[in-house]
Amino acid sequence: EIENIPCEFVQNFDPHYPIILGGLGNSEGTVGYVQMRLKKHRWYKKILKSRDPVIFSVGWRRFQTIPLYYIEDHNGRQRLLKYTPQHMHCGATFWGPITPQGTGFLAIQSVSGAMPEFRIAATGVVLDLDKSIKIVKKLKLTGFPFKIFKNTSFIKGMFNSALEVAKFEGAVIRTVSGIRGQIKKALRAPEGAFRASFEDKLLMSDIVFMRTWYPVSIPAFYNPVTSLLKPVGEKDTWSGMRTTHQLRLAHGIKLKPNKDSLYKPILRQKKHFNSLHIPKALQKALPFKNKPKTQAKAGKVPRDRQRPAVIREPHERKVLALLDALSTIHGQKMKKAKEQRHLHNKEHVKMKQKEEEEKLRRQKDLRKKLFRIQGQKEKRSQKSSLRGAEAT
Repeated sequence: EIENIPCEFVQNFDPHYPIILGGLGNSEGTVGYVQMRLKKHRWYKKILKSRDPVIFSVGWRRFQTIPLYYIEDHNGRQRLLKYTPQHMHCGATFWGPITPQGTGFLAIQSVSGAMPEFRIAATGVVLDLDKSIKIVKKLKLTGFPFKIFKNTSFIKGMFNSALEVAKFEGAVIRTVSGIRGQIKKALRAPEGAFRASFEDKLLMSDIVFMRTWYPVSIPAFYNPVTSLLKPVGEKDTWSGMRTTHQLRLAHGIKLKPNKDSLYKPILRQKKHFNSLHIPKALQKALPFKNKPKTQAKAGKVPRDRQRPAVIREPHERKVLALLDALSTIHGQKMKKAKEQRHLHNKEHVKMKQKEEEEKLRRQKDLRKKLFRIQGQKEKRSQKSSLRGAEAT
């Protein structure tokens, strides 16, 4: 006998629809934060988005919840992901029933109707239970200098009050050009401005920014799938919370693009840098090639001092053409002679190498002959000494 069953289950009971009964442990009745390792299924065509409702099948339960996807950095920070990675695992946290660690699960986007494509969106395993997790997302604050004193600058537009500045005293800031700095103290006016010191002097056109991390709250949404309470023939029509895309499609609302997110042509003003000033004492110590040359560069010759163009007579043109032809023939002859000389030198080097090899071979044979004769002499002298010793 089973107690506390909704009346709709009995009224809409369908004997042709299969029902699987299972039991839950004492610790599985509470609801809390569940952490899991999740991977998008390779056959599922879309990628999953954070804060989109997903239906999980975990253990004996099927429920809809709103997960947040994150990835853990090397320093242990859980960084929020807007979408699941394509071919990699990521972390996911949601508000739902406590399930034993190591329990496998699968996720689907919808259980209503027949989907022509692959339905299983993701698979994974439960890691931690009811554990407080801090998921953060990147927040970049920007400001602009309004007063510059050597390496110290006054920055405005980053904060709204002196209290906010006090919270971030000592934080590292940076300019777009790569100059690093540090927040020092808040200023009295304007509100939210502060004094900061940098490695180098800033320009008024520089943009100062600070990288911070903003904690994200996990939505406490848990909606069990009650498809068995539907009337006969309508058990496949259960739909829980819809995504924003589905709502926009149902109500015919077009998504207006954010103007700040659109690409714009980049117009950069050309910067004019001051001329380099080298002190006289340093100029004396420099080598000649690095010393600044005071001699003025030769400018354009005025028109009245330019040589007039020479227009040749027909006879002069013929003479010039003949001289060009002769110089071309001479150049070709010189080129051929150079090639012949190069070939002759090559053959000469080869012949010299052969002669050198022959000479070395003769010297080697002579040395062998000399060493052979010397060895025979030493052998004879040894034999004669041995005979003399035997005679005595």
